[in-house]
Amino acid sequence: MIDASGSGAPRVCGHEIERMRQLLIAFLLFGFMVWSRAGLLEAQTAPLTASARASCEALLQTRNLTITYAGIASTRDGITYCYVKGILAPAIQFHVQLPLLGQWNGRFIKWGDGGKDGDLDFADHRVGEGYAVANSNTGHDSGAEPGSSFAYQNRQAEIDFGYRAVHLTTVAGKTLARRYYERPPDYAYFEGCSTGGRQGLMEAQRYPGDFDGIVAGAPANHYQAMNAVRVWLLQRMFRDDFAGALAFDTDGDGRLDSLRKMEMLADAVLAACDHTDGIKDGVIDDPARCDFDPGRDLVAMRCTGDKDAEGCLTSAQIQTVRDFHAGPRDSEGRQIYAGKPLGSESQWPGLFIPYPGNRFSPGAVGLGGDHLNYLFYDEDPGVAPANLLDTSGTVDAAGLPPEWAWWNFDINDVSAGKGDVMSRITDATDPDLSRFLVENDGKLLLYHGWADALVVPQPTLAYYHDVVETTFGGDVSAARARARLFMVPGMGHCRGGSGPDTWDRLRPLVDWVERGVEPEALIATHLTDGVVDNERPVCAVPQRAVYTGPAGGADDSVNWVQGNFTCQ
Repeated sequence: MIDASGSGAPRVCGHEIERMRQLLIAFLLFGFMVWSRAGLLEAQTAPLTASARASCEALLQTRNLTITYAGIASTRDGITYCYVKGILAPAIQFHVQLPLLGQWNGRFIKWGDGGKDGDLDFADHRVGEGYAVANSNTGHDSGAEPGSSFAYQNRQAEIDFGYRAVHLTTVAGKTLARRYYERPPDYAYFEGCSTGGRQGLMEAQRYPGDFDGIVAGAPANHYQAMNAVRVWLLQRMFRDDFAGALAFDTDGDGRLDSLRKMEMLADAVLAACDHTDGIKDGVIDDPARCDFDPGRDLVAMRCTGDKDAEGCLTSAQIQTVRDFHAGPRDSEGRQIYAGKPLGSESQWPGLFIPYPGNRFSPGAVGLGGDHLNYLFYDEDPGVAPANLLDTSGTVDAAGLPPEWAWWNFDINDVSAGKGDVMSRITDATDPDLSRFLVENDGKLLLYHGWADALVVPQPTLAYYHDVVETTFGGDVSAARARARLFMVPGMGHCRGGSGPDTWDRLRPLVDWVERGVEPEALIATHLTDGVVDNERPVCAVPQRAVYTGPAGGADDSVNWVQGNFTCQ
């Protein structure tokens, strides 16, 4: 209301004053409530955070363990957890990721390693799912001792890497979980691929009571033969000044810079093998079902007059293809190890051919170039030369310490037993898993990509059949109740490749162990640019996925969904 006296000053009536007073009281009361609630929340949260921090830091005083750090940390996704680091004598560094109190799902995982390891790996995604996770560097620091050099004249380091570190880390991880949560884990699992797959099988063989279930992917369990054959394959590719190399020097500078030969080879293999499952989808379902003979099927690609050129293959190069697919035999004709599977050819350049894509340093040189120096023979033959790529360089065999190079290796040393001492330390090939699978009612889930060029799949299939025979007397049904193998069409090493390669590696095992749900098939997908373009079941051996969708639609990608396939 405006004052009628003409002063222009506003005049407020009594009832409006009362209304304003009530609003002010309400505002102040609301503010007090907000302040009080904030204070209450802070009062509730602060002790919880302090308690969680104190419980975590208290692990520094864990008896019989050397703990070097215990404190609150966060994953890259912002999930807070208790992080613990420690040392297991003499040189095993380990760490454990413990979900905060109230966020633990009651399960423990030993996370597997890769390659020669030498570092601490995190499994943040499993922590986010509520798992307590442990990992170690397997007893050496790859930064200080790269490659295999950690094992030079060091038997303890070899044993720690071979099996001891995984077991002791598992024991330590369970101990810390039991103390932090004030109860032991309900279930313990191992999850790993490649070296991790080897570690999982080693645990099943040596320490059958460590885990309730083991996921072992692409296991490098024939460890010594596998690494020896990598070197043999390098020798095939490097021989006679790269005469057998499946690449071409287009500009005459002495370096291989065109992989057209490899592209031609991969295309030829796919054309011969893609249809064996009745579907043309760019995926070889099972290489063993394909009849491909380089001498016969590459005739149209032979170079005129056997003169090397970019768009053809010489007789030496075709022999290299034969060698790669067949694998090595010793001087008595005995097979030493399996060859590269059909469908893996596109991976060969990165591993075995020096070209710009790998900076002229094939991956197999880094993976196995010094393995035979330090991890194969009972007595190390010498240190690796500084340049593992210069096969024409001088090797100082009389030096102190002496040098020894991979190109001097003789594959007959494998069958002669010269790597047997180290095989007993690193290989996990014992097919008698009765203590783990039968006495401890453990579960083993194996998987391997059919297109794996790094750790070839054939030995894994053979090992599984050996387990069925040795542990279960050939009873396939009894074996499948406790151990299953999934051969993944088109998948490379652990993942990747042309076939469906994506699924939760652990969930099927957990459901099997805890709920008795036997994994008949793994539902896997393949993504291109983040979009699923192939989906199907990966069936447990001896079954395979057979297309049962709309008639005449097997080659149509619209029909590549799990419902259109049946395990048979």
